[in-house]
Amino acid sequence: MREVKFTPIANAQLEQLKKDNRKMYSRIEYLIDSVQQNPYAGIGKPEPLKYDLGGYWSRWITKKHCLVYQVTSDAIIVISCKYHY
Repeated sequence: MREVKFTPIANAQLEQLKKDNRKMYSRIEYLIDSVQQNPYAGIGKPEPLKYDLGGYWSRWITKKHCLVYQVTSDAIIVISCKYHY
């Protein structure tokens, strides 16, 4: 199973959500578990991103917010867990 890493921005977003929006924070934890099982399929409508974010994937957290991540051979790197890409 790949290790999950967070960029400083994603980590700050996650910490803020942990304080302000426990429901969304729990949904992110659930999505990350799913990403670890299969980064390219599962819940949250995974889709590859294009253009400047080519090589990254997104999954819907809510109708307004997306989890954006990159998959490497040994890690999943979360770059954003708030807002839309």
